[in-house]
Amino acid sequence: MKKTEHARYKLFSGVGFLMFVGGLILVKSFPAAEDYMLVLPYLCIGIGTGVFGYNLGELLKFAAVKKDPAAAKQIEIETKDERNVTIALKAKSKAYDLMTMVFAALLLAFAMMSAELYIILTFTAAYLFIVGTNAYYLIKYRKEM
Repeated sequence: MKKTEHARYKLFSGVGFLMFVGGLILVKSFPAAEDYMLVLPYLCIGIGTGVFGYNLGELLKFAAVKKDPAAAKQIEIETKDERNVTIALKAKSKAYDLMTMVFAALLLAFAMMSAELYIILTFTAAYLFIVGTNAYYLIKYRKEM
């Protein structure tokens, strides 16, 4: 791992932790918040923990690999192994298929519960974005192959 990547993981880990702490502070500071301030703290907490966890995991992986070069070589071989790549891609495709069904069911459930229109429209936009991205890559890869 290059020094710049190492520094980037440290920076984003710190930023993620600060977002998490900032979200907790906002939750405690504004208990009767309205509008966007009702959602903002929880977005900060969620995004902050995701960013912090991913980057901290990369730093810990770097530290573990640094101590054992043989393990680093083995990890590199396993990540580039064609069989493992095929297995990972197949698992992603199954997860995608399941996600589209779950997303559609959630969208229908929220619509039947008479949820606010902006919630349903947000779910719909995200669902259409995912399905549209799938269609885009299907067309792109069919032209290439």
